[in-house]
Amino acid sequence: MWESLPYSLLLRVLSHLPAKDICRCGCVCVSWSIAADDELLWRRKFQLDWKVDPSVPIVKGALWKSEYRRLYYEAPLVESEVLLDHSHQVLHVSFAHDGTSFASCSKDGHVKLWSASYPASVIHSRNMRDLSWNYTQFSQFNESDTLLLVSGVHFGTHTASGEIAVFNLKEGFVLQCRVLNKPYDIFGTWYTDHYLLSGRLFFLGHMISCSAIWLNKAWQESESEKEPIVKPMFKFFNINASSVRTILVANCEQPSSSGNSVPVVPDPCSSQDDDDTDEDSADLDSPLDPREKLLIFTTGTLTYAPHQVGFKRIEPFPFANPEEPPTLLQRIAQREEERRYPPDPYGQYFDDIDHLVDLHGHIIGMGLSPDHRFLYVNSRPWPKGYVIEEPLAPPPIAQEIDIHVIDLTTMKEVGKLFRSHRAYTPNDECFFIFLDVSDQYVASGAEDKKGYLWDRHYSACLATLPHSDVVNAVAFNPKDPQMLVTASDDFSLKVWRSRAKVRELQLPPGDYHMEQAEPSKFFDRAGPSGSSKGCDTA
Repeated sequence: MWESLPYSLLLRVLSHLPAKDICRCGCVCVSWSIAADDELLWRRKFQLDWKVDPSVPIVKGALWKSEYRRLYYEAPLVESEVLLDHSHQVLHVSFAHDGTSFASCSKDGHVKLWSASYPASVIHSRNMRDLSWNYTQFSQFNESDTLLLVSGVHFGTHTASGEIAVFNLKEGFVLQCRVLNKPYDIFGTWYTDHYLLSGRLFFLGHMISCSAIWLNKAWQESESEKEPIVKPMFKFFNINASSVRTILVANCEQPSSSGNSVPVVPDPCSSQDDDDTDEDSADLDSPLDPREKLLIFTTGTLTYAPHQVGFKRIEPFPFANPEEPPTLLQRIAQREEERRYPPDPYGQYFDDIDHLVDLHGHIIGMGLSPDHRFLYVNSRPWPKGYVIEEPLAPPPIAQEIDIHVIDLTTMKEVGKLFRSHRAYTPNDECFFIFLDVSDQYVASGAEDKKGYLWDRHYSACLATLPHSDVVNAVAFNPKDPQMLVTASDDFSLKVWRSRAKVRELQLPPGDYHMEQAEPSKFFDRAGPSGSSKGCDTA
């Protein structure tokens, strides 16, 4: 009798079953197996279980059943390791591009380099308090994963001063150079494989200042005292007590070859003969990086709280650009020109920001998609229609955190997604909540003692990742998006892996693994085997 059920009736019965039971029913007979693979059935099941808007189309070339399987079985939501090597709040975590290691920063003053293989373990550790740092705040690997940029805060009760340190990963984690950085929340970022950007803040008057962005070599020049190691890049004029913060660099043109390829740059540590003058001059004339780049930063024009994202396009340029001094006649002509047409005092000394996107909220974190096409921004919104009358008294901020998505090809906001994570600190105590983006997923920390994981395409909340205190940062493994690391104020880092990886690694079955991963045997035959609780996205 059951084998002869009309197809439409069988589909209706299956639609009321959990996903794992649908897969079990597919084992009964051929007709039931066909019904259990029905695309309309899985579309309805997918939209219901993951709370996906029916208007959102499926990923191009995918099947609804395979997408259900991916979200359930390949998303990193199983806790596999708890790392307790830090003795204070863990503020940041970042991955190497090759996925073999990650770095963590903490209020205990240490920066640690970890192996990403199971189980994760410390490779190197450095106490930056030996260099008068209060704590480490941010880290970033260069494109070839040979150097690690670490940014931190100097000692002092109310200090805004910080420093950047660069460690050589190929020579035993030795300190390669140090660069001043003020304010510390500029953080710093790599411009190319061997050059980094830092910042300095100069006060010009009441609530006005200048933010200077500098390009620095990532090593100390010892061949010649005349060899430049820093280069001024930009000077931005700040009003209403604001300043440039949280700088990022996006590549406008991606390398054509696949893999972790970077432009060929001479090894700065290799010795050069003194008579190689032609080669040296050629290096000076060639651009540091042939790709056009985009400097991205947070700033503000209405109040000191960062509420705008600024963009400045950078054309390829050489690091050192020697110029012949002007002749006497040229200087006289220039003086005469300036006398007739006095230059604008601000335009003469400051650079224009090419584009600003106002998010009408306090920006607390930013991250680029792997292809550098989209910018994801964590922001705590202001009340709608609020008028700022006093720059030193910004609007109250919401407890909800919005993730805004900006298309860097059009500089337009293309979505305000993923509103389920929360923060509770007031405006004057608001701190950074870092997010990360992979090809398929978005993750963020939150102040409600959870990390959050979403699917990029469907905006579905796939899991909450519990800690016992604020989750400050998250990071995906670039080579294995089924691995995610979260960093928390509970002094711990947690490693999260997919159900597929848990099974592949044959991890010991804890309570969480038993409850969530046991039905995976059904995936091998028919795809998804169970439904994972989604989280409230309202």
